Amino acid sequence: MTSLNALGLVSRRRSLQPNSGVEYVMIQRPLHRLLAFRGRSIHDVVNSPIVKNEMLGYWKVYRQIERRTEMLELERQWNSLGQRV
Repeated sequence: MTSLNALGLVSRRRSLQPNSGVEYVMIQRPLHRLLAFRGRSIHDVVNSPIVKNEMLGYWKVYRQIERRTEMLELERQWNSLGQRV
């Protein structure tokens, strides 16, 4: 019964795939990406208040973009026709 979906139908795609037991995990490191983008190291951030404020500003912009992207994805799931109410 583990191969049943929400409608009670058997998923053929899942039943045809062999169960390998391997699971791939993609690790996201947004702080490392942000530091690499600006060409800074964590030591620069710790030792310089100017760099710390600069990275804080970029971090806030990054978080706003991530949250807005998540909101748009949820809106797309709930309102697939794209109608504005």
